[in-house]
Amino acid sequence: MRLGIQLGYSGDDFAAEAAEAVEFEQAGADLVVVPEAYSFDAVSRLGYLAARTRTMDLASGVMQLYTRTPTLTAMTAAGLDHVSGGRFNLGLGASGPQVIEGFHGVRYDAPVARTREVVEICRRVWRREPLTFDGTHYRIPLPGDHTKPLKIINHPVRPRVPILLAAMGPRNVALAAEIAEGWQALWLDPRAAGRVFGDALADGRSRRDPALGPLDISVPVPFALGDPDPGLLTRHRAQLALYLGGMGARGRNFSNDLVRRYGYADQARRVQDLYLSGRRAEAAAAVPGDLVAATSLAGRPDDVRRGLDALAAAGVTTLLASPLATTRAERVKDVAELRRLLP
Repeated sequence: MRLGIQLGYSGDDFAAEAAEAVEFEQAGADLVVVPEAYSFDAVSRLGYLAARTRTMDLASGVMQLYTRTPTLTAMTAAGLDHVSGGRFNLGLGASGPQVIEGFHGVRYDAPVARTREVVEICRRVWRREPLTFDGTHYRIPLPGDHTKPLKIINHPVRPRVPILLAAMGPRNVALAAEIAEGWQALWLDPRAAGRVFGDALADGRSRRDPALGPLDISVPVPFALGDPDPGLLTRHRAQLALYLGGMGARGRNFSNDLVRRYGYADQARRVQDLYLSGRRAEAAAAVPGDLVAATSLAGRPDDVRRGLDALAAAGVTTLLASPLATTRAERVKDVAELRRLLP
């Protein structure tokens, strides 16, 4: 199992965060993931990390496909791969209506079909083909006597930058298993993973090109070593409440839908009701403790090892740890120990 570090998206002191990422790299981390929500963009921070790190892979988690043209996404990925010396992975996803429509003012439509087309366009750009694409959602070049196909001027470091698709719903997960190098999961409960995602993964893998290699499955997990301390997971509980309650409207919230499929239908409905009525502390308190524990790694080394074994049994091949210890020295020490515990 690879060890990755999942950075936060709301921090303002990125220089300090990058310095800590360098120490995580020295402690054995293989990958660092920079998120993009409605915060600072991921690209500027990834460029900064490319200059500070030496060996660890870099990934976006995730670039939003609606907010950039497909060719700009390909150009940006090629540029980040260039400045990092071939260490970039394009984490790509549709995000959700709350962010895309509510913050960017772009219509959220046909996420599965658009994702498939964007991936194909990116790969054509990286192969330096004169770009022509006649899809349902993207047409390049636009018709007209004044347009002609172009190819990227630069020579990308690699003709295929690894693509990691973020997905929750069955059709999106199947698409990731079919066309991407990796699947970025979220809120993965290893106890329910086979039941909830097994059919979709099998469906996608049945059409997978062997040249893509085995599907990498990554999942962000809050992490802390030491005697069990429920207080350490307070932020994780609050984030679950935010996603279950506030990242979307009733009937259009992908995280809430996922947790319902896990078997928490009544609890997910209550968290959403409380959150949307402005009672956020009560919403966080209503998040099932079982779900908080299943989607985190916290406790003594034996507890963490059992959690890692459960994730491995669920198919996870890359752990994206979010260290929770109070001080930087403790977080780096915990990551080094986690490196030793990985299966």
